[in-house]
Amino acid sequence: MERRPHPKTVLLALAVAAVLPLTGCADSAKAEPEEHTFAFTGTALDVKAHGNPTDLIPADRTDVKVTRWFDTGAQVGSKKLSWTLENGTLDLHAGCTGLADCEARFRVEVPRNVAVTRDGRPTDLKG
Repeated sequence: MERRPHPKTVLLALAVAAVLPLTGCADSAKAEPEEHTFAFTGTALDVKAHGNPTDLIPADRTDVKVTRWFDTGAQVGSKKLSWTLENGTLDLHAGCTGLADCEARFRVEVPRNVAVTRDGRPTDLKG
């Protein structure tokens, strides 16, 4: 016996499918940048960006500066944004839950004397 979806479920799916194209696509290039600076005294930094494009830049500074560009297009759900620096790990989250279109990118400026890894793996960057 074939099981069919409940009619209300079908109507909700059709309504969401109809609305999503009307709201546009997410584009982090159009987003206003947000910045956060973290005090940092360590000699090594592991950057976890969870798949979001992230530029790691050596800079003449003593702290770690993060710039985030985040944009949402169609969104039926919520955005999940956080950035923390604990125990030498910079954890950058930017995404959406539910039916949503969002895009993020980061720029991380790191002191020149800091060894940098990306998700625990070596990078070409020497801070």
